[in-house]
Amino acid sequence: MEPGPVVLRVFLFLILLVAFSATLGTLAAMAGLITRSNQFTSGLFYSEATKAIGTLLAAWVMSRLEGRKLGEYGLPWNAGQGKLFFQGAAFGIVEICGVVGVLGATGYYSFGSLELHGAGLMKWAIFWAALFVMVGFFEEYAFRGYAQFALTKGFGFWPAAIVTSVIFGVVHIANPGESWPGILGVLVVGIFWCFTLRRTGTLWFALGMHAAFDFGETFLFSVPDSGVVFPGHLSSAVIHDGPAWFVGGTAGPEGSVLDFAILGILFYVVHRVYPAKPELTASGAAMGVVPDREFAVSVETPAAGGENQRTSSEA
Repeated sequence: MEPGPVVLRVFLFLILLVAFSATLGTLAAMAGLITRSNQFTSGLFYSEATKAIGTLLAAWVMSRLEGRKLGEYGLPWNAGQGKLFFQGAAFGIVEICGVVGVLGATGYYSFGSLELHGAGLMKWAIFWAALFVMVGFFEEYAFRGYAQFALTKGFGFWPAAIVTSVIFGVVHIANPGESWPGILGVLVVGIFWCFTLRRTGTLWFALGMHAAFDFGETFLFSVPDSGVVFPGHLSSAVIHDGPAWFVGGTAGPEGSVLDFAILGILFYVVHRVYPAKPELTASGAAMGVVPDREFAVSVETPAAGGENQRTSSEA
C-alpha cells in the first residue's frame, strides 16, 4: 500500500479515537462519574474506560471501511490468546519484581507496613487489576493495534514500530513527575512490545505484560507509576534517596537503569521462547515485511511436548 493513503488512514483513526473518547468522557462527566474529587479513584476507572471504548469504536469503524475483521488489528479472539495474555502478565511481574528486588537488596526500597487488610485489600486489588487491563488495552490497541498495522502496510514493520513507540513515549511527557529517563524507558518498552507483537502475531502478550507491570508498580510495591503514587496501594513503601539513574527519580522504577537491563534480558528470553517464523526470509525480516493480513507469519511451529501450535491474527 502507498504511504500517503496509509498516513491518511492513521490520521482518520486518531481523529475517530479522540472524538469517540472525548464524547464518552464528556457524557461520563455530565453523569457525575468523573469529577475532580475522584480523578484518582473511580473517576480514573471511568476515564480509562471511555478511552478504551473509544479506541475500540475507532478500530471498528476502520475495520468496516477496510473490509477487515476487527481481530486483524492485533487482538484476535481465537483459541490460545488467553495463554499469551497470562504469559505476558508473568513477564510483567518478573520485570517489576526484578527492578524493585534489586532496589530492596541494595537498601533503596523498603516495603513498609501493610495499609490494606481484608475486604479493603481485595477491593483495591480487583480495582487496580481491572483498571490496568483497561489501560493496557487502550494504550496497546491505540499505539500497537490499528496504527501499527496500518503503518506496517506503508513503511514496513520496524519503521512503524519506531514511530509508534516514539509517539508512545512523547504522550507520557504530560504525566506528573515524569522524567526523561522515564520517557526513554516508555519508548524502549514500546519497542519491546512491538517485538512481542512481531514474534507472537498478537497484542495479547503485550497487553498482559503492560497491565501486570503497572499493577505491580502501583499496587503490589506501592511505588510511583509514571511519576504518580496512587491511593489504594498495598503498603507504606518508600524508595529512599539515591542516584536518580539507579532508583528511577520522580518517574519511579520505570526510570531506573535496572529496568533497561531487565528489558534487555527479556528481549533475549522472548527471542528464545518465541522464535522467528521460518517462512520469513532474511531479506523480508530486514525490511520488516509481513503478510497482508497478519503481523507475523502464520505457520505450524513446534511447541513444547512436540505438538504443533498455530500463531495467527485471524479473528
